[in-house]
Amino acid sequence: MGIKLSILDQSVIFPGENAEAALQHTIELVQLAEKLDYHRFWVSEHHDSDQLAGSSPEVLISHLLAKTERIRIGSGGIMLQHYSPYKVAENFNVLASLAPGRVDLGIGRAPGGLPRSTKALQQGITEPATLSEKLKELKQFVHNRLDADHPLTGLRVSPIPTQSADIYLLGATAASAELAAELGLPYVFAQFINGDPAVAAAAFEAYHTGFNREQGGQPKAILALSLIVADTEEEAKVMAGEYKNVKIHLENGKTLTVGTLEQAEEYGRQTQAKFTVEEKEAEITKGTKESVRQKLLDIQQTYRVDEFIVTTSVKDFAKRLRSFELLSEAFSELLV
Repeated sequence: MGIKLSILDQSVIFPGENAEAALQHTIELVQLAEKLDYHRFWVSEHHDSDQLAGSSPEVLISHLLAKTERIRIGSGGIMLQHYSPYKVAENFNVLASLAPGRVDLGIGRAPGGLPRSTKALQQGITEPATLSEKLKELKQFVHNRLDADHPLTGLRVSPIPTQSADIYLLGATAASAELAAELGLPYVFAQFINGDPAVAAAAFEAYHTGFNREQGGQPKAILALSLIVADTEEEAKVMAGEYKNVKIHLENGKTLTVGTLEQAEEYGRQTQAKFTVEEKEAEITKGTKESVRQKLLDIQQTYRVDEFIVTTSVKDFAKRLRSFELLSEAFSELLV
């Protein structure tokens, strides 16, 4: 069984750098990814952040498409809860027309920021639709196939590309997997957000067993994970040891993942909701190329996935590039 390797880059602004430097690193990384034959390269969406430069994936995707020739480029993901499905479809139809066959439209379930940015993004919305409703409508708009009873029947999303962007649903729960299966969409489980193997197993099981083939597609299960590959086990361990996973547990049972304790405290300042904070070592797959290769092959069999989307937030940019080079070398004969 072959394997596909892809990259999710969050355009991290590390100490001593600025947004321009972070975005330049993203450009250099996508060009290396193409050179090393990575399958796809996705960029994320975050708002009101001093640590992440990628607030507008659509704009960044357009630039990265112009800087590359073959690699698929997309969003990991667009936070659809904030936006009109019609406008998102227009944006990605333009991108798909500029680079036919190279554009992915990944949809995320998280807000991509704290309550203040969510309020700003959703200003004026009085009756928000559910993500399920928006995702169904987005799928119809992207393919210009509105249901006959849709109130906007006859509306077209222009331009009409020869090959539409592929839609993916990203999530970290079984509920997101069930929605992807219902709509017949590819599914990406974000292990770097939810590192509980029981939840991942339940999500992939729900996706595979519930996939709706009547939608015309086949199940495509992908795992997104944090990963660091180094020349020695000790170096990989040291590089990974700097990172923590910070979760906010809300009184209503929902959980929000943030980057730092400071962001958790800021969440408290922006909302009246009661919550608790949990900090623990980040879930990072790490090691030499030999040990990481075996770990990923084992994970592949466990979850029945044929693709990994890897995020590697290493402060030293040269070491970050080296990690992706070693990962590519580890799977050179298995890549598809």
